[in-house]
Amino acid sequence: MAVYKDTNGTWYVMTRYVNWKGERKQKCKRGFSTKKEAQGWERTFQQQNTDDMDMTFEAFTELYERDKKPRLKENTWLTKEHIIKTKILPYFGSRRISDITTKDVIAWQNEMLAYRDEKKNPFSQTYLKTLHNQLSAIFNHAVRFYNLKSNPAAKVGNMGSEESREMKFWTKEEYKLFADEMMDKPASYYAFELLYWCGIREGELLALTPADFDFENESLRINKSYQRLHGEDIITTPKTKKSNRTIKMPKFLCDEIRDYLGMLYEIKKKDRIFEFTKRYLHHEMDRGTKASGVKRIRIHDLRHSHISLLIDMGFSAVAIADRVGHESIEITYRYAHLFPSKQNEMADKLENERFDLQNVS
Repeated sequence: MAVYKDTNGTWYVMTRYVNWKGERKQKCKRGFSTKKEAQGWERTFQQQNTDDMDMTFEAFTELYERDKKPRLKENTWLTKEHIIKTKILPYFGSRRISDITTKDVIAWQNEMLAYRDEKKNPFSQTYLKTLHNQLSAIFNHAVRFYNLKSNPAAKVGNMGSEESREMKFWTKEEYKLFADEMMDKPASYYAFELLYWCGIREGELLALTPADFDFENESLRINKSYQRLHGEDIITTPKTKKSNRTIKMPKFLCDEIRDYLGMLYEIKKKDRIFEFTKRYLHHEMDRGTKASGVKRIRIHDLRHSHISLLIDMGFSAVAIADRVGHESIEITYRYAHLFPSKQNEMADKLENERFDLQNVS
């Protein structure tokens, strides 16, 4: 053990390891209050660098973070990190990852199932499923890349289930009532116009710049998304690859947005045209629904409203998916109940096929 006492009375580690390039490196870590603490840190460090599955679960989550975080959007990683730190590490953190069994996972599941908040409410079925999926993802990573023998969470099976939320949306008439109440604040009005008539996501709306609009071709380019993280405005890539798209706008909307951009003083091509937050939009949604008397829906439900309008107008799932940045199969399944039934038409055509066959014979 290369552990030494420092001049200030604390302890430090000087250890050697081989990095991913096969190069021999030296690592120094200072500031340990005891020799035992320094030795423990060195042992964990060496385990992490030799893929030794005798390391603690907490030590492995550091490797998991190192491998996964650079590949994910910051807000996605923050969600995962919160679950790991608050729901998983308190139970598994100090245990050796190779020693964790199916019984341990079942005991953890039972704790999550038994949880009640201050109002005596349990975790939702969807959240319980999310918790288990994250635990299983960590074990899967250890199995695939660090030679852990098996995934005990996969053997146990999931808890919770995917809850189907009621899909709410506004009709054209409801949206008009709401929009009329928004006209006193141009920024709010034009933001909701884009959300409803283009079906874009909230983050996509808040990332828009004048350069994204091509009024000559009556189109809108979606290639980025807005997030507010750690008190800072962050512009990221859109949610999925399919989300990078160009949307054709109706002429009236082109005229509205051109007028709105003319109201903005010395705005530059790459400046955000809606310099407010998601919280502001939610506040404005509350204000508009209260004033208009229409039912309260989520901001995201304006996207559902746009899709339901296109379905009602007779457009196919493939055409709609291309416009809103979804896969067509997702539109087909999520909005199947809104598409007009073809059962009678199918039965009539099958009847004709049978009749034609009889004539041939």
